[in-house]
Formats: sequence, C-alpha cells, structure tokens
Amino acid sequence: METTIYDILNDMSESLSISQMKKLQEVLIFRLESERTIESDKTDNNSYLDMFITAKQIEGCSERTLQYYRVTVKHMLQNIETPIRKITTDEIRHYLVDYQKRNNCSKITVDNVRRNISSFFSWLEEEDYILKSPMRRIHKIKVKQQVKDIISDEAIEHLRDSCKCIRDLAMIDLLYSTGIRVGELVNLNISDVNFEARECVVFGKGNKERKVYFDAKAKLHLQNYLCSRTDSNPALFVTLDDPYDRLKISGVEIRLRELGRRLHLDKIHPHKFRRTMATRAIDKGMPIEQVQKILGHSQIDTTMRYAIVNQTNVKTSHQKYIA
Repeated sequence: METTIYDILNDMSESLSISQMKKLQEVLIFRLESERTIESDKTDNNSYLDMFITAKQIEGCSERTLQYYRVTVKHMLQNIETPIRKITTDEIRHYLVDYQKRNNCSKITVDNVRRNISSFFSWLEEEDYILKSPMRRIHKIKVKQQVKDIISDEAIEHLRDSCKCIRDLAMIDLLYSTGIRVGELVNLNISDVNFEARECVVFGKGNKERKVYFDAKAKLHLQNYLCSRTDSNPALFVTLDDPYDRLKISGVEIRLRELGRRLHLDKIHPHKFRRTMATRAIDKGMPIEQVQKILGHSQIDTTMRYAIVNQTNVKTSHQKYIA
C-alpha cells in the first residue's frame, strides 16, 4: 500500500501544491486503509474497547478508573452502531446531547463522559487503528465553577470531641493534616508511617508513590491508637471488632457521615477533609506547586479546583503588594 501511495503522490507532485499533496496523502491512506479493513480486519467495536482497557490497565489505572472507562465507552458504542473507523464527530456530538437529556445530568458529568471517550479515540489514533480521532473538534464543556464548602476549625474540634474511640480520632486528624484520599488512607500499612519524621508513604492514582506529612496532634493520636490495638494486622486502620480486618473505603465514609449527622454538620465525608487541607495550605501562603505535590495531582488545574482563597487575604495581599 505504501508503494502505491508513493507512486501516486510522485505522479501528482508537479500538478499540486504542498498543502494539496498532504490532503491527497490523507485521503489515499484513509481510503486504501478502509478497503483493506473491509477485506481483512474482522475486529469489532467491543474488541477495540477490550484492547483499550488492557492498555490502560498496563499503564497502571485503578480498577475503579478502568470500570469507569469501560462503562462510558461501552454505552457510547451501544448507541452508535457505526464501526469504530467510521464514527464521525457529529455522531458523537449528538450522542453527548442525547446522553444529557436522557439522564438529566449536569455538564460536569457529561464532560467526564466526553473526556473518557476522547481518551479512547486518542488511543485508537496513537495505535494507528484510526487515521484521526473524531473527538479533536469536541472541546471541553464549560461549566460553572462552584465554590464548595470546607470544614471549619470549630467543626473539626466538634468532630474530635465527639469521637468515642481513639481510632476515629486518629483517622480524622490524619485526613485533616495530610489531605490524602480515602483510598490512600485505607491502603496504608503501619510500616508506611515514619513517626520520627512525621511522614508516611502513600500510593495514589496510577500507583504513584509520594510522601505526605502529618502534624504533632495526628502523630500523638496515631501512636495512642496503635498502642491500644491487640491484633497483628499490618493495616494502619482496622475494624473495631474481631477479626479486625483492614478498614474499607465504605467503612470510613459511613463512620464520618454518622459523626457529622450526630453533630448536625453538613455533608461530612473524606474528600471534604482533602479540600479543607488544600484550602488551608494555600490560604496560609503555601505555594500552589507544593500543594499540588502533597495532593498528588499531575495537573495544577486540578489543585486549583480544591482551593478557595480567603477573600480577606486577597485584600491584605493587594494592600501589601499593590497599594
């Protein structure tokens, strides 16, 4: 096929401009590849999806992320029955519009679906299964950035005072001072914690390793909790009853939700501690790049979404640097 394309381009070189030659090359590759596909390639849409999931698994994506990719892309393929190589930009646009109408979901949800589908087609393009991704002209959906609540200092003290077991107290202080994800919290082992340096090693998204740091209060409560345990489980946090299994994400979420409801606090959940930590850090002057490092974000834009800079501090800084 490559020889045929070269011969045609060579024959037309004196009659066409450079831009026209490039366009001709694209058309020839697309048409000849399509014909070859019809004759020899029996790969169906679901097989391409399976290969994509396998590739993402090798890259180190979590099971939760892989499942999200699989569900969103599979749903798209079920609604667009066109073969992968022939799916157009307009078909995907119509799908996204219909998806939002059928599910009555927010723009944020639709943009997450768009991002997953875009990753799928980008991979197909990189692997030369398609000539060009139909997602190139479908851009990020603009959404209104909402200012989300954080946990106040008073609420943190109320949560601490209401803890009836030392495990919950240690858990709250570790979340509050490190800003780690709940999945990272439950995967921590005792051996991952360095009490002398007041730091611990966590494995974030994509199994990326990083160090996070905790304060003296969290250190004290963690040590007291570990001293009170009689089990031999290597996990840092375990259930309260025999056989003292490693605490699960749902266990942490339920426990914190119960504590919040008991105190009539609004929506207390693990991620709110993460957002609070990021906001406090930036509010007190920590450079955003360092906050990004602590939170384990690959993109600084993600870090900025967690941070709410106090307006009083903005005014003070303006008076200091500008006025």
